[in-house]
Amino acid sequence: MRMIQAGNPALVAALVVGWQAIAPLPARADVHAAQAKTTPAVVQDSQSLPEPSPAKLAAVGSVERHARDLEQLSDRIWAYAETALREHRSAAALADYAEKQGFRVQRGVAGMPTAFTATFGQGRPVIGVMGEYDALPGLSQKALPEKAPLEPGAAGHGCGHNLFGAASLGAAIAIKEQIAAGSLRGTVIFFGTPAEEDYSGKVYMARDGLFDGVDAVLAWHPSDETQADMVSSQAMVDLAVEFRGRAAHAASDPWNGRSAVDALELFTHGVNLMREHVRPTSRMHYTIVSGGDVPNVIAEYAKVWIWLRDWKRQEVEQLLARVKLLASGAAQMTETTAAVTVQGGSWEVLVNETGARLLNANLLWLGPAVYTEQEQAFAKQIQRSTGVPEVGMFAGVKPLEGQAQEGGSTDVGDVSWIAPTLHVSVATAPVDAPWHGWPVVATGGMSIGHKGMLRAARVLAATMVDLYEQPAALAAVQAEFKAKRGDVEYVSYVPPGPPPVPKD
Repeated sequence: MRMIQAGNPALVAALVVGWQAIAPLPARADVHAAQAKTTPAVVQDSQSLPEPSPAKLAAVGSVERHARDLEQLSDRIWAYAETALREHRSAAALADYAEKQGFRVQRGVAGMPTAFTATFGQGRPVIGVMGEYDALPGLSQKALPEKAPLEPGAAGHGCGHNLFGAASLGAAIAIKEQIAAGSLRGTVIFFGTPAEEDYSGKVYMARDGLFDGVDAVLAWHPSDETQADMVSSQAMVDLAVEFRGRAAHAASDPWNGRSAVDALELFTHGVNLMREHVRPTSRMHYTIVSGGDVPNVIAEYAKVWIWLRDWKRQEVEQLLARVKLLASGAAQMTETTAAVTVQGGSWEVLVNETGARLLNANLLWLGPAVYTEQEQAFAKQIQRSTGVPEVGMFAGVKPLEGQAQEGGSTDVGDVSWIAPTLHVSVATAPVDAPWHGWPVVATGGMSIGHKGMLRAARVLAATMVDLYEQPAALAAVQAEFKAKRGDVEYVSYVPPGPPPVPKD
């Protein structure tokens, strides 16, 4: 799920200026072009900055040495295409490979059989990197530039998470090797985080304290463009609203019935009237889960599943309070009872601009992606099939400034309020390709996706080296985190008890 709200330039400027005087951002003089979506590449301002350290070069070299293994690992997960909390083979593939590389692996963490951690090293700093690997239902697709299900009705990686987990583990392995060689000191943790698309696995891991004591966390996400993310996500709360009434024969004695469906209709009508009286940034979307069984019985039970979103959690909390009032009012009008249950939710991402500048510098140092004519033709055929401009793949780096806000929520947000979180998006699908759709599955199973995955692994590894080698850089990242978080205390939206692990 892709992310997306602008941060506070004044704050990051104050933090970064002092840090740059001590430890300038790494980059190279021959800064490449930042390619716009539908226009020729635009050259970013160049800056002469220090050459990369031996540890950084070695970490990037590690990604190259493991490239074939990472591609095969990604392809296996692409083929497994397992949905949320059912990623048994996918999680095992990643965990087994981490164990083979010398990590201490703990499986089944936070009550989820498909969640795990892989740790190497000791002492501080403790740097984490997150990886996802869940697929989406109904998106089965061959690695072809036209819609062609591999298995009709089956799942597919329409968000590129097969690439996500493999790349992040590749970066963790690169750091592990440098710690083992004595070039870096500290601890690296790979967090295997399942069920981002459905149950928000990171929220359960956050609730259970797995990210406590981590000095910084990195993550990336497949995209149709490449940028160090300076934008946030929408906070979201997931609710079940249930009404209970009294059944009766709809023809012979309807006066003895109290309709839960009447209450449901009044509630949803209230939600829709409320849309005029919320902020433009607010979103409310629902589906009717249960609305009676047959028309000749007054329904005694009805249920609505609704999500409330906004760019700020405080606004979501206000929406939640108002929706509870709507449910209560609908119940009173129909002489039924209402129950509003918080099933889950996620916080907005707390953007770390200092960290984004580190990521951006490393993206520029590493250079643009290079695609073959065949790969660009593949991308353009997908664009032609989906009715978007045929511009091919995005190869450069988008500037830090002017990044667009889009809708979407992610459980990365919860982690970002516990530890400083650095996030980067990397192109793995054609520009403007429909996300959560077959085009993303198609490119995720071939060389276009592989190139994006390896590019992500390199930038994550390079940035992690900076955090290990430059105490001032890590301190600046943490100072911004503490300043932005203030006295806010993280409290998970997920209810007490174990995660809703499917039984099948």
